[in-house]
Amino acid sequence: MEALEVLQLVLYFSALIACVPLLGGYMAKVFTGERTILSVVFHPVENRIYRIAGVNPTEQQNWKTYTLALLMFNGLGFLVVFLLQLIQGTLPLNPAELPNVEPALAFNTATSFMTNTNWQSYAGETTLSYLTQMAGLAVQNFVSAATGIAVVIALIRGLTLRSGTTIGNFWVDMVRATLYILLPLALILAIILVSQGVVQNFSDPVEATTLTGETQVLPQGPAASQIAIKQLGTNGGGFFNANSAHPYENPTPLSNFLQMFSILLIPAALTATYGKMVGSARQGWVIFATMLCLLLLGLTVMLVSEYSTKPFSDSADMMEGKETRFGITNSILWGATTTAASNGSVNAMHSSFSPLTGGIAMLNIMLGEVIFGGVGAGLYGMLIFVILTVFIAGLMVGRTPEYLGKKIEAREIKMAIISVLLPSAAILLFAAVAAVTDEGLSSRANAGPHGFSEMLYAFTSAAGNNGSAFAGLNANTDFYNLLLGIAMWIGRFGVIVPALAIAGSMVSKKVTPPSPGTFPTDGPLFAGLLTAVILIVGALTFFPALALGPIVEHLLMNSGRVF
Repeated sequence: MEALEVLQLVLYFSALIACVPLLGGYMAKVFTGERTILSVVFHPVENRIYRIAGVNPTEQQNWKTYTLALLMFNGLGFLVVFLLQLIQGTLPLNPAELPNVEPALAFNTATSFMTNTNWQSYAGETTLSYLTQMAGLAVQNFVSAATGIAVVIALIRGLTLRSGTTIGNFWVDMVRATLYILLPLALILAIILVSQGVVQNFSDPVEATTLTGETQVLPQGPAASQIAIKQLGTNGGGFFNANSAHPYENPTPLSNFLQMFSILLIPAALTATYGKMVGSARQGWVIFATMLCLLLLGLTVMLVSEYSTKPFSDSADMMEGKETRFGITNSILWGATTTAASNGSVNAMHSSFSPLTGGIAMLNIMLGEVIFGGVGAGLYGMLIFVILTVFIAGLMVGRTPEYLGKKIEAREIKMAIISVLLPSAAILLFAAVAAVTDEGLSSRANAGPHGFSEMLYAFTSAAGNNGSAFAGLNANTDFYNLLLGIAMWIGRFGVIVPALAIAGSMVSKKVTPPSPGTFPTDGPLFAGLLTAVILIVGALTFFPALALGPIVEHLLMNSGRVF
């Protein structure tokens, strides 16, 4: 590992820390209805949207109404993308004359983009038309990210409002997240990416002659606009099959750095938004520090594993599947951030990582996508772990658990447990089904523990709403398209609904002032306890499965056997 690579890591995390309070403070103003620098431009647009949609922005919703509006909107989004794929062959903006998408794949793709997972069982340039990519996938990249932000804002209101019954208005939260946050940032990033050489056009595919005289078809399309929001919204779906390893999506070191930075930008800044909205910046920084420490811990293990000399090679550099333009460190940093942030984009193939490196990438998702996690989703997932940690701390000191002055009772704990168990059950049960059926086993590219890791990673990615692939697994079969799609629904709404139920339960409780026996939740002791709870829950749930995959593969590799 060279000095310049170390310098880049320092620059990356320093820039992230510097941007957290700036963007976080801005987002807090957006969701509390304060005037911002963009209000002059977007406030009239916001009001016009409400009038067209027939929405009363001053009307507040209880958690059930809020949840119903969210589910209806996301269900409609799924239906639009699903139908768009089924008839794309008869629609315009299809210069490659691509046919209609078959139903199982259309179901998987529509589910994937609606749930902010962006798992892709297809090659974008040979499967989806420009119209489907723009009107279907790109739109969902915005609104699925906005949905995640809306949920965490509603949960924050539930934790902070005093003796109320409402948690906001879903339509207002979603519109503001899209207009004031996602659109401006995506526009800026898209322009920069175009300046770096990312394609943004409506041209037909171009035929080129290679140095060996062969003919190669070069895909074109409006890629930059989708890539910007895929990173900022922690979506991750590639316009092209190779995702951000494709030179048309990621042509330069600057585009590579900015895309990696964009993956964590909004999830990290939301911790500062949280601190502002709860009236204690320390509360936000404790959560940010916990997320950052977990990420750095995993990244360190990944880098050490990847740069260690392997028994079957005289060199420590395992370049298969890596991004040779940017080096091993950039490949590993991207792998760590994309799995920690529920993003799913890749600039290197995770299947080619060393076993421990791939195992940590998988564990990042298994922990609940709370190491920054998806836009909004990471923070509400982390707040669920905060509630569990406060409950455990209360049991240890013999006091009724309290968080931000509100008592944590049986209903909140039940909802928190449900939100943790549902995705975990989907990962383990569906991976078990794949491991014992011909339909599941026939899609592997490798035997042994590596082949098991391919299947386990696929369901981890789906239920964790991550979307990255281990590579090697042929997931474009009816078996995987349907089962992975079901896992995505469970992973998304199996957490959102309990989170909103917790918001609805907490908002009605009175705030009691802290007493000498109140367990503080804004210091390093709580951060350490929160980290321990996250790691213990992940270890107890997934260690047996990881032992059958990356752990045993690592031990076998050290004895000279590879898969």
